[in-house]
Amino acid sequence: MGRPRIKDVAEYAGVSPKTVSNVLNDYEHVSEQTRTAVREAIDALGYRVNIAGRQLRRGRTGMIALAVPDLDVAYFAELARNVMAESERRGCTTLLVETGGRREKELAAVRGFDAQFTDGVILSPLDLRPPDLADRDTRLPLVLLGECNPPGSADHVAIDNVAAAREATEHLLSRGRRRIAVIGGDLSGARDTSRLRTLGHQEALAAAGVALRDELILPVPAFRWADGAAAARALLRLPEPPDALLCLNDHLALGAVRALHESGRSVPGDLDVVGFDDIEVTRFSIPTLTTVAPDKRGIARRAVELLLDRIAADGAGGPAVDETAGHRLLVRESSGG
Repeated sequence: MGRPRIKDVAEYAGVSPKTVSNVLNDYEHVSEQTRTAVREAIDALGYRVNIAGRQLRRGRTGMIALAVPDLDVAYFAELARNVMAESERRGCTTLLVETGGRREKELAAVRGFDAQFTDGVILSPLDLRPPDLADRDTRLPLVLLGECNPPGSADHVAIDNVAAAREATEHLLSRGRRRIAVIGGDLSGARDTSRLRTLGHQEALAAAGVALRDELILPVPAFRWADGAAAARALLRLPEPPDALLCLNDHLALGAVRALHESGRSVPGDLDVVGFDDIEVTRFSIPTLTTVAPDKRGIARRAVELLLDRIAADGAGGPAVDETAGHRLLVRESSGG
């Protein structure tokens, strides 16, 4: 016997093929007796829904795309794992794309890669500009992660970066630190993650009556281990070196800790160090790293949910949604925990 079809299930249950379809789609107006008979027929015959056929009839592929800047950065790898797990739980397949933070690849993601193989896109951009999103084709559902989000351009999920950095700085201030450097900081950029985290740091200093020193706000070329180490060495050469480091991701923080160790400085004795992202290695470093932990599972769950809602509504569904995910400061050994 070949693979059973809906017609076979209908004959076995003594109902019409349409009724079987209604049960499979969980329509409300089917009696419980009929629903039970159809399910028993499905089990008896070993019928399986042809997902591919159903998706094609609906004009969908059952695939979403996740585009992130760099899978070598552990935060994005961990976020991707959470998105893929949530997508699979919801019956979708995730295509993973690495953009390198390059504008042309991020633009391609916004356009759905000029192909028909994805029903929607979750994008964590670094180099997009407001005009890139202002005139996008809204028929392709898009959810943005991070801070490149002109109002109303697309659904958006991010943590409150200002509040998170403010809490991290308040923690360092509570330990008596006053010369707090920000590795990866930026006082002059657009509305992006570095700018917002630096603003939160600035707010905490102002509330404590501590002056912001420009020489302690140090931009970096990239957010990698080596950039954190190089920044820490540069800060140690200042006439008045810092007594704490707020690093805007964990890669920078761990690179900085290595440079401090090589220079003979102790952490947390001579300097406290705080990072961002709570990547797995921070729980096993020496010392373990104090870090701001975004709710990566929550971000992934909500991003997938928003995207699938838009897909189900064929790209419609009302105005763009801007949601704030949770975060918490995890105090560990690098700042006296």
